[in-house]
Amino acid sequence: MTTQFSQFNLSAPLMARLNANKFETPTPVQAGCIPPALEGRDVLATAQTGTGKTLGFLIPIVEMLQTSSARGPAAHALILLPTRELAMQVEQAFLAIRSSSEQTVALVVGGMQERAQLDAIRRGAKLIVATPGRLEDYLKRKLVRLDQVKILVLDEVDRMLDMGFQPAIARIAATLPKVRQTLCYSATLEGAVKEVAHKYLNNPTRIEIGSVLKPAENVELRTFEVAPDKKQELLEHLLGAEKGSFLVFVRTKHGADRVARRLSRSGWSATQIHGDRSQAQRNAALRSFSEGHHRVLVATDVAARGIDVANVAHVINFDLPKVAEDFVHRVGRTGRASAHGVASTFAVPAERGELRKIEKTLSIQMKHYRVSSIAQHAA
Repeated sequence: MTTQFSQFNLSAPLMARLNANKFETPTPVQAGCIPPALEGRDVLATAQTGTGKTLGFLIPIVEMLQTSSARGPAAHALILLPTRELAMQVEQAFLAIRSSSEQTVALVVGGMQERAQLDAIRRGAKLIVATPGRLEDYLKRKLVRLDQVKILVLDEVDRMLDMGFQPAIARIAATLPKVRQTLCYSATLEGAVKEVAHKYLNNPTRIEIGSVLKPAENVELRTFEVAPDKKQELLEHLLGAEKGSFLVFVRTKHGADRVARRLSRSGWSATQIHGDRSQAQRNAALRSFSEGHHRVLVATDVAARGIDVANVAHVINFDLPKVAEDFVHRVGRTGRASAHGVASTFAVPAERGELRKIEKTLSIQMKHYRVSSIAQHAA
């Protein structure tokens, strides 16, 4: 029997917000995480990006803030995550489902002006959504108080550790109340992630959703063997043959600029996102893509890790990802929340071995196409 959000015994104002946003049936990770979190238990969940985990921790936070009696201008919930983009998406998701305008939020991230962030903190934001570096900076400067935090969320822990945030997380956690609830989400549970879970979680409920390293079942996986100088032509052929938005992954910043420029010259609406673009440019590109003003977003892996755009019809690996894990992260941008998606990987003949390695590591079998002439290719 399918679970509904209405079965979670949520407050009427929160149910009204969920209904207004057309959230009716929880994803497996939400169905697993929300009930124990509502009971005040710690949760340790392994789930990939795109499984709906954001709502899995925001719903318990909104419920807690609704009944929270702690007074004064201090945060009662803290979400730590690896990137600005992800933090901004979590902030937007919170604003969409919060059950009262008194449930205020402060976004605390690098690369953006401090003033708005500090104003929100001073006005008594009840939730802080932060990347560890900037939050630790504010703590050192005594600009933020965390001694009233009742719920700590560590999101994409594996990624935060990869980025070297472990010491910052430890110093932040040391300023939090010892008695609190902690919710921890990671794509893997290896090495350092286990240590973090052991250190910060108290007898957690363990939720494991699907294979940790595997593309979603509802994504059709194709690979095209294509000469390097024919990749652009193949991409444009697929754009002409298929409907919907395209997220195109390339290996380098220059590659991203080049592919986007060529697409624009050929009349396709394309924009790009990579490490050399300013935060304002990245935000504008993401917004434009998610609102449908640009049909194509060309991205590098670094910039794309935090992208969460609904309804991406087609992911293109224009360049082969370096490792299997990147393949999963890229492909996970389509086929989200049970929608159907397509992921096409372009590989030059010399990359056959690398492609086989990815398939073997992930236990997947892609549909293989060899492209000799684009015009006669049948997708």
